[in-house]
Amino acid sequence: MRFLYEKTQPELFSISPVPKTGQSTLVSRQNPLKKRAKAFSFVAWTYLYPVHVQSNPRHKPSPPVYHLLKPLLFALPPETAHKFSMRLLSPRLAGLWNRAINHDSRLQREVFGLNFPNPVGLAAGFDKEAAHLNTLAAMGFGFLEFGTVTPRPQAGNPRPRLFRLPKDKALINRMGFNNAGLEAFAKKLAARKTQNLNCIIGGNIGKNKTTPNEEALRDYALCFEKLFPHVDYFVVNVSSPNTPGLRALQQKKPLSKLLKGLQELNNTHIQPKPLLLKISPDLNRSQLDDVLQIAFDHQLSGLIATNTTISRENLGSTPQQKIKTIGAGGLSGAPLKQRSTEIIRYLHRESKGQLPIIGSGGILHPQDALEKLEAGASLIQIFTGLIYQGPALIAQINKALLKNK
Repeated sequence: MRFLYEKTQPELFSISPVPKTGQSTLVSRQNPLKKRAKAFSFVAWTYLYPVHVQSNPRHKPSPPVYHLLKPLLFALPPETAHKFSMRLLSPRLAGLWNRAINHDSRLQREVFGLNFPNPVGLAAGFDKEAAHLNTLAAMGFGFLEFGTVTPRPQAGNPRPRLFRLPKDKALINRMGFNNAGLEAFAKKLAARKTQNLNCIIGGNIGKNKTTPNEEALRDYALCFEKLFPHVDYFVVNVSSPNTPGLRALQQKKPLSKLLKGLQELNNTHIQPKPLLLKISPDLNRSQLDDVLQIAFDHQLSGLIATNTTISRENLGSTPQQKIKTIGAGGLSGAPLKQRSTEIIRYLHRESKGQLPIIGSGGILHPQDALEKLEAGASLIQIFTGLIYQGPALIAQINKALLKNK
């Protein structure tokens, strides 16, 4: 078979045909320079082809843009592919996926005092440093959550630290809060004031790896105060499995101390910001009850359910040897869908619907989003679904929501 969609491919770039049988397809393993050249030309053609079609009505509609790009990106290391694609995108190109349906007034929701253009958000971790704020906003998200940010810059865990499990539509990551630090993060968000963004912005805050848990409040408070002018809501992240000891802060006493301190700081402002807690899917029922009690005691605005899991259940298609070789890290994607939905349903029922929930975990199709909302979520976030399905998933979910109204 010749190069993908050769018959409809516009001659914008010179692209070599796929090698003969027995040779590597899409990329050359023997020549890294050739591999990069093919990568660039393929990505550029994939992004620019929709523009070409729009200006040439005689051409047939293009195949789904992201699904043309996906085989190439999946041939690269996950972290490399992510950085490469985001650097290539501009707000104008990202806008190719933004459909009018994302701005339909029927999708608007008011949650914890904020007006969301639509209920589909981007989960924290996709853009840890708010480096691509304008590009991501142009895709049609109703809200974007950036971070996790820590007071001081830190490199995170050694590479490789991000792994795809395509057969299970999942990811395993052990990134470790890698970020450029609070000052750089705040500077990126400050630029938002000069942009006309119809998008809610959330700040996901954490502590540095070297900060003892006993001093965690100091780190969270530094992030909170610095980002207060720049974000619409805050998320306290104590549920990542990739920072040693962090999850111990989910225990009743330290969690209560942390949230009490942050809310006291929040209440020193004339208009306090919504404060949410992101929880682990690995909590048992008793721990979930504690979370609810603490949330009401300290007047949290809501919960995000859930973060990634350390469990390897529901990985039915990935070979066990591969899972063992990858090792530690948080699992996200389709295997997490059922557990996160169960937790959303439980929290919604036990709180009698009085505590807003942002549903996250395993949303790869519109139906997955509908299930989260039907279980009691007010809003939903995607991350792994964006990797496997592409930005078109945003409009697909919103279209399904309108259809089900």
